[in-house]
Amino acid sequence: MLIETEATPNPATLKFLPGRTVMDAGTRDFATPEEADASPLAEALFNLGDVTGVFFGKNFVSVTAAPGVDWPGLKPDVLAILLDHFSAGMPLFKPASAAGISVPGDDEGLADDPADADIVAQIRELIDTRVRPAVANDGGDIIYRGFDKGKVYLRMQGACSGCPSSTATLKNGIEQLLKYYVPEVTEVRAV
Repeated sequence: MLIETEATPNPATLKFLPGRTVMDAGTRDFATPEEADASPLAEALFNLGDVTGVFFGKNFVSVTAAPGVDWPGLKPDVLAILLDHFSAGMPLFKPASAAGISVPGDDEGLADDPADADIVAQIRELIDTRVRPAVANDGGDIIYRGFDKGKVYLRMQGACSGCPSSTATLKNGIEQLLKYYVPEVTEVRAV
């Protein structure tokens, strides 16, 4: 089995592609070792001690190293864990735990005003069709969290969370795209 590795815009995060589906639906972000208890794979990666984040996408796993950690030293250990996990066909989640859970549902953000339903639908469609596929290529995800008085609230995950270029992505990329197609949008904010 060959696991490809790609750099992401976040220098602390590498994207690992095992050549097979990781998550059948949705994504899952583990920001702490306690959250990783739901997944044997995420738990094993956190147990390396130098890992501060694990993110499961459709066909990739993004791993974030602790500040000051040298990727050339950590990468072989991460690859070994991923290779063992996928070669053995181990489950991604522990039984009777978070098996069916992906990211929190889009409805868990701000309560959208029903009067803005058409605007929200346009925003969600643009995020799902244009933004999310682009950031997935970089090992992350962006989730819609709400729209209020012209402001769009988004949650960044995986390689996007904590990335030095995430503010530029939000302001120069996503905000400009949404403003262009949805004139009611005045600003985009990360939550």
